[in-house]
Amino acid sequence: MPVNNIKLNNGVLMPEIGLGTWKANEEGTLAKTIKTAIDLGYRHIDCAKIYGNQKEIGSALSELKVPRNELFIVSKIWQNKHRPELVEGALDEILEELQLEYLDLLLIHWPYALKPERDDLVFTADDLDNVPIVDTWKAMEALLDTGKVRSIGVSNFNKAILEKLIPQCRIVPAVNQVEIHPYNQGNELVDYCQKNGINITGYCPLGGSKITVMDDEFIKSVAEAHACTPAQVALSWALSRGIAVIPKSTSPTRLKQNLNKVDLSADELRMFAKITKHERKVDPARDIRELEWIFHEDKAQCPLI
Repeated sequence: MPVNNIKLNNGVLMPEIGLGTWKANEEGTLAKTIKTAIDLGYRHIDCAKIYGNQKEIGSALSELKVPRNELFIVSKIWQNKHRPELVEGALDEILEELQLEYLDLLLIHWPYALKPERDDLVFTADDLDNVPIVDTWKAMEALLDTGKVRSIGVSNFNKAILEKLIPQCRIVPAVNQVEIHPYNQGNELVDYCQKNGINITGYCPLGGSKITVMDDEFIKSVAEAHACTPAQVALSWALSRGIAVIPKSTSPTRLKQNLNKVDLSADELRMFAKITKHERKVDPARDIRELEWIFHEDKAQCPLI
């Protein structure tokens, strides 16, 4: 089933529905899932160095019969590679793991830096590194001249950061990948990015874990009215806003369902806008007070941009 494309601000086309691979680490399962997804029509695969599964993804990609130029492969540099002199090496490591000559999109995973020796998810405030985001971004811009990446962007960047960063950019980020679902609608950030030509890609578009989007009575009623799943409703809501989505599933049935967009009515979309429940799956501020500024701009001052 063909997937519609979104034209990024540099003219590159990105499929609006992709396959998420975060926490997809079951040996053997991920490769099978990627092959199934490709057979169903997926062409956009979202990866990251910190996910720890890029070698398996690379092996699966190397066995595909689909031409490379029909795929859209995304990855992200981890925070311990923010120092400008480390950025290109970080990209080279990603390409080696994925067995690729280039990426379609490379993102800065988070808007804060860690010291180079800190290469995992367990860290404290003492591990934070004082690297201005604009320095990392300028190194990202230079990558476009190498032919190793077609587009560059950011992830988990809030409006305050972008407002300070963009005036200093030679190249405006093509994408800002953030958590977006009906319980975390991000209206102000979405509006700002879209007005500035930055595509929003929504991760965790179905909520997940303790985020109960799929159990919402309104969403279930809309799904019943359209004879579809609550997941299809949530994804279609995001797509109707011009937001790309990267849901994760290992079920062939759900992978196929997630590609089927539902035409929501204007009244249904207005009801989505009235949802007041707010829940977030990813929030490092719960663990480290010094990172409050990422999701709570009123609680702490942003670091050096």
